[in-house]
Amino acid sequence: MKTFFKELFEYNFNFNQKTLYFLAENQEQISDKLIRLLSHMVNVHGIWNSRILSTKINYKPWDTFSVKELIEIDNANFNSSISIMEKFDLAFEIQYSTFNGKPYNNTIRDILFQIINHSTYHRGQIATVFRECDMKPLLTDWIFYKMN
Repeated sequence: MKTFFKELFEYNFNFNQKTLYFLAENQEQISDKLIRLLSHMVNVHGIWNSRILSTKINYKPWDTFSVKELIEIDNANFNSSISIMEKFDLAFEIQYSTFNGKPYNNTIRDILFQIINHSTYHRGQIATVFRECDMKPLLTDWIFYKMN
């Protein structure tokens, strides 16, 4: 299972980075909505990693960052997730609290899947915003990743 999760995170990282580098080269077409969605997607990934690792993070889910900052945060998130997979049993259950203080317990496996599922959800929204900005969205489906 760890091998599959590693591949999912490689897929996620690949398309996050391709999207961010495309935007870095097309700054004039970026909308606030696009940056807000990308920031949220990347931020939440980091927040979940910090919950697993019991570390502090200095941003909230809807804080916005520049494309350059998002490239760096996404890279750190990817490396952190890979490290988590190497160090922990995916069935290990962690306790954490939401931003409003409500306590929860989940397995690392479920949290890692949440990161991927959340990113996929928002990648669909990002594709829609690309079209609204008169840009052709990247093909980010899993199967396209596997074809290459």
